[in-house]
Amino acid sequence: MSLDSEPSPPPVHRDWFFPSAPFVHTAPSARTLNPRRPSVFPSTTRASKPFLREPRSQRAAPGSTFSSLPAAAGGGAVTTTSSPPLPSSIRRRDSRYAGVRRKVCFDAPTPDKTARTDGPQAARDYKPAVRKGAGVFFDGRVRFRWPMAVSVAIIVTCFTSLLHKNFSLHNQLIVLQDQLSMLNARLQACDIFPPLESSNIVSQEGDHILNRKLKNSALFFSLAVLSIALITFKHIDNISRLRMPADTEAVSLSKELAYRVDVFLSVQPYAKPLALFLATFLLICLGGLALFGVTDDSLADCLWLSWTYVADSGNHANSVGIGPKLVSVSISFGGMLIFAMMLGLVSDTISEKFDSLRKGRSKVIEKNHTLILGWSDKLGSLLNQLAIANESLGGGTVVVMAERDKEEMELDISKMEFDFKGTSVICRSGSPLILADLKKVSVSKARAVVVLAEDGNADQSDARALRTVLSLTGVKEGLSGHIVVELSDLDNEVLVKLVGGDLVETVVAHDVIGRLMIQCARQPGLAQIWEDILGFENCEFYIKRWPQLDEMQFEDVLISFPDAIPCGIKVASSGGKIILNPDDSYVLQEGDEILVIAEDDDSYAPTTLPMVHRGYLPKDFIVPKSPERILFCGWRRDMEDMIMVLDAFLAPESELWMFNDVAESEREKKLIDGGLDFSRLENITLVNREGNAVIRRHLESLPLESFDSILILADESVEDSAIQADSRSLATLLLIRDIQAKRLPYKEAMVSHVHRGSFSQGSWIGEMRQASDKSVIISEILDPRTKNLLSMSKISDYVLSNELVSMALAMVAEDRQINDVLEELFAEEGNELQIRPADLYLHEEEEMNFYEIMVRARQRKEIVIGYRLANAEQAIINPPDKSVQRKWSCKDVFVVIAEKE
Repeated sequence: MSLDSEPSPPPVHRDWFFPSAPFVHTAPSARTLNPRRPSVFPSTTRASKPFLREPRSQRAAPGSTFSSLPAAAGGGAVTTTSSPPLPSSIRRRDSRYAGVRRKVCFDAPTPDKTARTDGPQAARDYKPAVRKGAGVFFDGRVRFRWPMAVSVAIIVTCFTSLLHKNFSLHNQLIVLQDQLSMLNARLQACDIFPPLESSNIVSQEGDHILNRKLKNSALFFSLAVLSIALITFKHIDNISRLRMPADTEAVSLSKELAYRVDVFLSVQPYAKPLALFLATFLLICLGGLALFGVTDDSLADCLWLSWTYVADSGNHANSVGIGPKLVSVSISFGGMLIFAMMLGLVSDTISEKFDSLRKGRSKVIEKNHTLILGWSDKLGSLLNQLAIANESLGGGTVVVMAERDKEEMELDISKMEFDFKGTSVICRSGSPLILADLKKVSVSKARAVVVLAEDGNADQSDARALRTVLSLTGVKEGLSGHIVVELSDLDNEVLVKLVGGDLVETVVAHDVIGRLMIQCARQPGLAQIWEDILGFENCEFYIKRWPQLDEMQFEDVLISFPDAIPCGIKVASSGGKIILNPDDSYVLQEGDEILVIAEDDDSYAPTTLPMVHRGYLPKDFIVPKSPERILFCGWRRDMEDMIMVLDAFLAPESELWMFNDVAESEREKKLIDGGLDFSRLENITLVNREGNAVIRRHLESLPLESFDSILILADESVEDSAIQADSRSLATLLLIRDIQAKRLPYKEAMVSHVHRGSFSQGSWIGEMRQASDKSVIISEILDPRTKNLLSMSKISDYVLSNELVSMALAMVAEDRQINDVLEELFAEEGNELQIRPADLYLHEEEEMNFYEIMVRARQRKEIVIGYRLANAEQAIINPPDKSVQRKWSCKDVFVVIAEKE
């Protein structure tokens, strides 16, 4: 028996295919046809293979017709008659030609109008092919696009090749099964081997067939999903147009989907990694299904193999066969795209993180830190004071947030010439008016929030400070610390306190500096004492409770601290009110706290009472009040407040000269607008002079040698620039001192050759010092670097306004209770710092210790907090050895806290 399979019949030439059913055609009426259009119908048909086209030699002539008769059982004969063929348009419309498949001629020539005799209807039905763009239109309905046709052809070719391979394998399986059956029959006939179990063979064949169907289905599914996705993406706009009316001006579906995707990627924080994960998952699944369809591996192995192709594009090199190679290359190509997108996503994420850190957009995770909102010239001094205050704690954390670039802020802070002493300064860019930015710097966990005033217009600066306080009070989590607000105008203080309530402590910079300059003008040397008390470098105010001092009178408490000087009581029964310089008979109650001046909060403690000799004052203190003449050089915003303070301090018939470049006609209007009532001025008379304070001839028109005090103010026109304002003040100071020195008698200027420091009185510096003994000049300095020039020359006292305000802000930020003390010391009423001559408390060369001087001063209800020796330049606040006896001179002075006179 032959093992070869039955040979297949010879191939048949099929140029044109017709339906297998018998076809009967009746000859149409004769018409004149286009001689150039050949007939498409065959003239004869084989009996064995009906409706197959005959060779060209047996075809009918172009002008002949044919008719088909009913075919017999063995086939039918076809007869031809000479009849002109019908036009293509009529044949296409006739239902009898519905089963005819023919080639479409794309390049049909335009018919000749003179040769057409088909009638008007045929002429209207016939439409030539029209080319347009990349496709061709037939009858205005059919459209072909070459890119789409190429894509479809590639997909169909791949799918057909895969199906052809599967069908060929299936045919080979059937042939092998037939051969196995024949061999089994021959073995049974020979009785040599036992017959094979047909049930096992059938079951194996069934499993193999089922497995092959699954593989074909998986392959078809993967290709179908990919094809549907590509076609839908390509023609999504055409699909959307079919679903909407033609006159609707709606957004295309592709643009709407692109917008939704863009919103999703922008709003959701993890949208990009999720999209990348889904793309990877789909690629692995579709690739695994495709590999399952073209290989003999299991689905699990194919999915794992697909992942290896995605993870490493070089793994597809081991693929064998056209199908596996094609699928593996496709998966590897998709894997390269996915890993390229993953690399870009990781790179963008890292870049965004570094950019966020560089621009200060990351959140600050701190607690019990000091938060500074804003940026101004006072920031450097404020950071220096906070660093000194945190030194005893090993350093702290200060966070600065301003509407500046983080790198610029860090660069400016790095240029500051002081040691941070372990304190970390963290900068962040943001607006204090935005709650999200406030949360970014952990505002709810800060122990103190300092709001700096902006440079420029005072009202605008205070308005912004007010909005900042509103934002701080609106923090949802609440504030654990207090708010310290720097204001520029005293009139806005009430509104800020109304909004902030108990959380807010205000420091009015201009008001403080103006009052301090007046105090320093009346008492030279007071500015240096205020620097020592307000700054954290020497001694400052502290409030603490000492239970062991309960039921003790204040006169005994005063001498109970060898390393501190008590100067007030925080009364618990009065709601925590601080009484500065209380009576000696006041008895401390439970809960009362003691206000002291000490070097640090942990550097003092009470001890046993020392033995102090109580003496008597050598003489009564009589405050001499005589008329004074004071000069103001420059114009400040709070000029009306300074005038009111001077009127309360000076004796009657005093004169206040105002010399500046503001027109005299505008001065009265500005003062009235500021709230000054001229009718309430009792002790001073205003004298106006107009001129420029840096022009010598303008200054020479003034009687500079006759003034008791001269105040050089930072002019309002240049106060925004610290360097420019200080340069103007320094130039005015030198001109005034030089004019005063020239107007002194010659013998007074040259009689003494005693050296003071490194300059002799015969030099120009010495002449200016000689002039400085005749009148007191107080200069307002904004930049701390200018202080060195004035301290070296010693020709003027000065008030370092920005640094003093920064010291006050730092002190209130560390302990908000100190603000009540400072407000009283700077107010018009209550207690203040004063400098007293030593002869009010002792005799010449009398030997006493500091405790005894403190006890004597209590007879006038004064608290002595320090002294300055006659030959010393710096005062000593809170002397360390209070019980040591020493001789005092009447030229020495003492610093006391006393009630305003």
